[in-house]
Amino acid sequence: MRCVHWRGVPLDLAREAREKSAAPCIDRAVQCQLSAHDEGEHFGLLADAGTYGTALWLRWRGPDETELAVLPDCPVAAPGPDGEGCCLFADHIAQHTWEDALEEVSCTS
Repeated sequence: MRCVHWRGVPLDLAREAREKSAAPCIDRAVQCQLSAHDEGEHFGLLADAGTYGTALWLRWRGPDETELAVLPDCPVAAPGPDGEGCCLFADHIAQHTWEDALEEVSCTS
């Protein structure tokens, strides 16, 4: 299950994000893409960073600590010949995005 925490993107960071990416617009708020957690850092995806294999993330801790982070993509894929790739960044904590999807599917069956 994905983290339920959201963060508004401060205007100055939204401007900086548009300059650092090829995206014509940046979302005004992002949801943390990590598995469910309450403590520690949260990461919301903003855009591809323009360099192959990297993305621009909004990282936040607490109410006043928000910054941009350019992070390399996670290289891990699900097992099997058609394994789905993880949509997070390298060395992220907890589960890969495809593991969250498997967990959600098994809960509904």
